[in-house]
Amino acid sequence: MPEKIETIILASTSPFRRKLLENAGLLVRPVAPGIDERALEAPLKGTGVSPVDVARILAEAKAVEVSRRHPGAWVVGGDQTLSLDDRIFHKPTDMEGARRHLLALSGRTHHLNSAVVLARGGETVWHHVETASMTMRRLDPGFIGRHLARVGEKALASVGAYQVEGEGIQLFERIEGDYFTIVGVPLLPLLGKLRDLGAIDG
Repeated sequence: MPEKIETIILASTSPFRRKLLENAGLLVRPVAPGIDERALEAPLKGTGVSPVDVARILAEAKAVEVSRRHPGAWVVGGDQTLSLDDRIFHKPTDMEGARRHLLALSGRTHHLNSAVVLARGGETVWHHVETASMTMRRLDPGFIGRHLARVGEKALASVGAYQVEGEGIQLFERIEGDYFTIVGVPLLPLLGKLRDLGAIDG
């Protein structure tokens, strides 16, 4: 009997999440979710909803929306929030925004809240959120400018304006948390659930 391999739909165009899943041996088809994340998030401000819940809500919205269009498929949705005290950071829109992000995070501990949701037939089947604590070393403004000049627009691809899998690791003093959670998806719990559901070979 050949092993069971089912195509998983990724409700995201994130190259980081796609690479993580493909490296784990999954057949992945990315589909862009038709949602406005900032519009979904706006009503949550000031309601006491935690950054962890915001990540889950956004991941669920993506997975459910795509699964309604592909009802027979397993759909993975993911989202990540970066929280520092009560502030939630979003991807910087330009290099000046990236500079401001790094200045705000310098010398402090922030949290990456990484949510993953499985949906099928327009319904949420499972969700999971993991959080990593990221302590950035105190950064000289001149160093920040030189760092951003070296990495270029890669800095705009993540909520914190850094990639720990690249030169961004030099920004940190201490990291507590799972690597896959930091890069974009809590991979081990996701793979375990896919095996439980029979979506991948176990």
